[in-house]
Amino acid sequence: TKYLVIVIETSRTMIPSALIISILAAAVTNDATAFTFIPPRVVSNKETALYGTKVGIFFGTSTGSTQEAADIIAEEFGDDVASSPIEIDEIQGSVAAEFAKYDALVVGTPTWNTGADTERSGTGWDEIYYGEMADLNIAGKKVAVFGLGDSVSYSENYADASGELHDVFESLGCSMLGYTGTDGYLHEESKAIRGDKFCGLLLDAVNQEELTEERVQNWVAALIDEGILAGASTAAPAVSVQSSTPVPQIETEVSVVEPAAVSQPEPKEEGFVGHYNSLTDKTWWVGEEGRKSFVTTGPPDMHTTLAKTNTRMSP
Repeated sequence: TKYLVIVIETSRTMIPSALIISILAAAVTNDATAFTFIPPRVVSNKETALYGTKVGIFFGTSTGSTQEAADIIAEEFGDDVASSPIEIDEIQGSVAAEFAKYDALVVGTPTWNTGADTERSGTGWDEIYYGEMADLNIAGKKVAVFGLGDSVSYSENYADASGELHDVFESLGCSMLGYTGTDGYLHEESKAIRGDKFCGLLLDAVNQEELTEERVQNWVAALIDEGILAGASTAAPAVSVQSSTPVPQIETEVSVVEPAAVSQPEPKEEGFVGHYNSLTDKTWWVGEEGRKSFVTTGPPDMHTTLAKTNTRMSP
């Protein structure tokens, strides 16, 4: 009598049923072949996101339109990958703990305070940008921004608040993903443009609502290609059946597409306000009209050519 013992040890890993069936079939037929399954190093789309990586989706809203967009984005990622959308007002006082639950963040905002230099969203984001968020230690966390605006009625300030949301996270040392092209929009100007791209996914639920679903689909696919689901926490140990025979390996390699670099303006003597974060040793500079911003290393006093400083981001 022969006894067969198969031990499959997993950690946050779902083993494809076809693989398990193949192992059992080989064992039952006395096939001496043994198998080792090495999970893919990088998840290429939401259907193969098997390793428990989570994307936290956070939003601010005034009328509910940004929440609707967040729901569509969450659905496109899939509930096995993304959290249910969380309104930023609900986590004030525990932002650090909530952000820490996720490997990557997707954050969204509308724009209400058009033309303002700061606090442009008209939502709970404005309450934490330069207070609670200044104390966050989230350098290196992957972050993607989405925003809503009216590109016709406010064509000169289209989705301005998205730019501030982006810049606050960038000043904390986050790895920013999800830049998109500006073609096909109706705006004239926007503070959400970095280089020649939008700093994230911009949507217009007033004038181009019919394009929302397609734009979300394309954006989520691009984020996955950029590696928003990749990371150390997605790795899983190999599944093996021991035998004395050589073990063939099945290995999948998927390349990671790095996001394109976005150029930043050089410091100019036209008056920038510096917001310093001592945790990351970064200073976020915002032009007086709020149309230009960039990040430098070190405190504001290291850059004497800049006319104004503001250290309210220091803990």
